[in-house]
Formats: sequence, C-alpha cells, structure tokens
Amino acid sequence: MNFTRDVVDTQPPKRRALIAIDRQGRRREISFGEVSDRAARLAGHLLASGVGRGDVVMTLLGNQPEWVYTLLACWRIGAVAQPCVEQLTASDLEKRIDALAPRALVVDTRNRERALATGFDGVLITLPDERVFAQPAAPAVELAATDPALIVFTSGTQGEPKPIRHGQRYLFGQRVQAEHWYAPRTGELAWCTAAAGWSKSARNTFIAPWLRGACALLHDARFDPEERLALIERERVDVLCMSPTEYRAIAKRVGLRPLPVRHAVAAGEPLDAPAIEAWREGAGVEIRDGYGQTETGALTGVPLDEPLRPGSMGKPLPGFRLWVDDNGELVCDPSSIPTFFLDGPEGLWRTGDRVRQDADGWLWFEGRVDDVIISSGYRIGPFEVESALNSHPAVAEAAAVPAPDEIRGQVVRAVVVLRPGYEPSEALARELQEHVRQRTAPYKYPRIVDFVDSLPKTPSGKIKRSEVRRVVSRGAR
Repeated sequence: MNFTRDVVDTQPPKRRALIAIDRQGRRREISFGEVSDRAARLAGHLLASGVGRGDVVMTLLGNQPEWVYTLLACWRIGAVAQPCVEQLTASDLEKRIDALAPRALVVDTRNRERALATGFDGVLITLPDERVFAQPAAPAVELAATDPALIVFTSGTQGEPKPIRHGQRYLFGQRVQAEHWYAPRTGELAWCTAAAGWSKSARNTFIAPWLRGACALLHDARFDPEERLALIERERVDVLCMSPTEYRAIAKRVGLRPLPVRHAVAAGEPLDAPAIEAWREGAGVEIRDGYGQTETGALTGVPLDEPLRPGSMGKPLPGFRLWVDDNGELVCDPSSIPTFFLDGPEGLWRTGDRVRQDADGWLWFEGRVDDVIISSGYRIGPFEVESALNSHPAVAEAAAVPAPDEIRGQVVRAVVVLRPGYEPSEALARELQEHVRQRTAPYKYPRIVDFVDSLPKTPSGKIKRSEVRRVVSRGAR
C-alpha cells in the first residue's frame, strides 16, 4: 500500500484537491494533478538530501499546501512524518528532536529562526523554495500496513506530551469515520480547522476528504469568529469540522446566521447541548459530535441516519468493538480498530474516560476517570455540570473540578470565565448555582463558584483540569 499512489495519484488530475487561503487573504485552487506532482518532486528532494525509508521528518509549517506536500512526500518514500504545531517553543522542539532524532526538519520562513535556535544539525529545508520542487519525481514505494507513517504527540492534559506512532494502515483506516461520521461527498468542500500538527488535523484536514473525493480547505490564520463565518459563507463550505471550543466561541461572540453547511461534526473534547442548540437555531446546522484519542483515532460518532441527541458522543463506528465496563470506563478491542497506534499494549485498551451508555446504545461522556467528583457517595461527571453552566448567557466557558469538603468528601467547584459585559458578584454566583440546579440533579450543582479571566488549556484548546484546581478566583465564591 501507499497512500500517495493509491489515493492521490488515482484522482482525476483536474479535480480540485485544495483551496488554500494565506494570512494575507490570497486564495489558490490546487488540483490533484498539481498536488501529486509537487509531492513527488519534494519526495525526490528528500531522497537527494539523504532522507530514506523509516527516517523521521519533522515539520513546522502552518495550514498551507507545503505542509500537505511534505507529509505526502514522506509517505511516498516511506519516511515518517512528525508534524509540529506552530505554538511550540524552541525548547519544546528540542525535546522532540532529542526524543525522535529526526533526519530532516521542514519549516517555513516565519518559523525558520525558531528552528535554528534548537541547534538542529540535520537536514533543514525551508519552504517555499521552488528549487525544492525542481528535483525529478520520486517513485512511490510499496509499504506494509504496519510500516510507520506518522508520529503525533498527545495534547498533554495528563502530563508531558507523548509521541504516538501510527502505521500506514492509519491513513487508509480513516475511511470508516470518513464514510460514517465526517461524511464529505465527492466534489464537496470540507474544512477541518485544526492547526497543522494535531492528530485531528492530519486525518481530517485532507486524508478523510480525499478518501471520499472531496476538496480540502486550508486557512493559514489564527481563529477569528467573524472571519470564520465569513469564509464559510464565501467558500460555500459543505462539511465543517471544528473543535467544541470554536463552536462555542462563535455562538457566544458572533450573531449566528443561516449558513450553507450541509453537515458539521465536532471532536477533541465533548460538545455541550447548548452549543449544539445554538447552531441549530441560529445557523440551521446540526453538529454531530464524535470521540477519539490520539492513540486510537476516531472511535465514535453520532450516526448519520439517526436523529441527533444533543450532548451524546454517538455510537461506536461500524465494526469497532467498544463497551463500558462495570466501573464506567470506556474500553475497546484494538484488533477491531484499523487506526490503533503501533506501540499499543496487547489485549484491551482502557481509554481512561468515564462514559455512560443508555438503553439505545448511545454513549455519553462524563469525564476522565480521575476527574470524576465523588460527593457524599454520588459520582458526578464534570461535563454535565459544565454543559449546564455553559447554557447561561453570562458564561463564556466553565470547568467543574472537585474541591475538598470535611463532610461530603468532595464538592463541585465551578471555575467560570464570564462573557463581556458581566462582572463577578455573589448574586451572579448564586444565580449560576440555581441555573445548574434546574438542569441537573440537585446534588450536582457547584457549591463553590469562582470567576477567572481564562482557563488553562493545552495548545489544542483542551482544558487542563489539574491546573484548573490550582486556579485562584478573582471574584465572589
């Protein structure tokens, strides 16, 4: 197998592969024929530079065509791509270089100085550079399903980020979620907004769309809610994949309006029902949530042929064996998951996530196993509390964490970021407590409410709960 040969090179050469918009707003349409040619020539340059099969190639590039070409060039010759997010510091990059000993580092001009600051002494390629694409095209090599293709790092919510190796099967294995959850159609435009370097960006920015014959949108700019909506309208985006943080931010900060989006999905963290309802009512878009891990790829998704159940992470993808054990933890059988990582343990994979399954087989995320709050013997998942808080008009975002209590053992503590125009007060804290009481079981309401300016997060936007517990309030409790 070889992804570039079997998927990219077999597309009609004139079919749209990419629409790329840079930071200055310049727009390019790129055909599959051009993608195939430039990736093959870049692969030739890598070979001429001494990069061979099994060598690691790190990238420090934004969401631009050169990032796509580099990953494809690696997979064409059997090299292993390790995309990095641009937010990484020189120190972060040094740690990755020490851990992986990459043969080459591919950067763009805006990230070159940071790359040089690491002291990297391997092959350094700076793009754009047309000389790189002047090499003869490299032939595609035959690869096995378990030959390494991609290394992505975990987000670091549970400690230091760890490198996760995926095989060639990971690339082709995206077909399951591409068909049954993400679901772009031939000729449509799909936009996964994740920054280059994250697990979701590699698989959903272009791999999944191309497996379905769709075109992928690349926008090389920071998140701006108004600009995001304007681009969706202007480019007539058919399928949208964003993080829950982005969906919530747009719903809270911008007036939603009817959009041309046929289908939308969310992943990376749970998407609460208020955000889903806001998009349904304001934009006419239903967002189907999904769940996965860096180690596993996508595992669940809201089915395409069933009515949406806001707040649910859906059902296991077809053929994937997942279940909830007696302790409420989601467990899976790796042999049923074509996107499972190469260095996984033998036997079952314990996700570390606490999940509830209803009578119809739908799954509902409750929190990390070690994030569950136990108060007076009741087990309280933080997500339900956060979802209730996020439905209040004053709340921009919130986290629910445990706080010690002499009588109850633990109580729920809400750490809240307010929307502009609202100020912390004891009255607002009481109002939020009552708001949660009306939407969840009475024992789940936050007995402590703290207000903060921001929540600690990973670069991918996931809340760092271990740090939230140490956050100091700036207002009423």
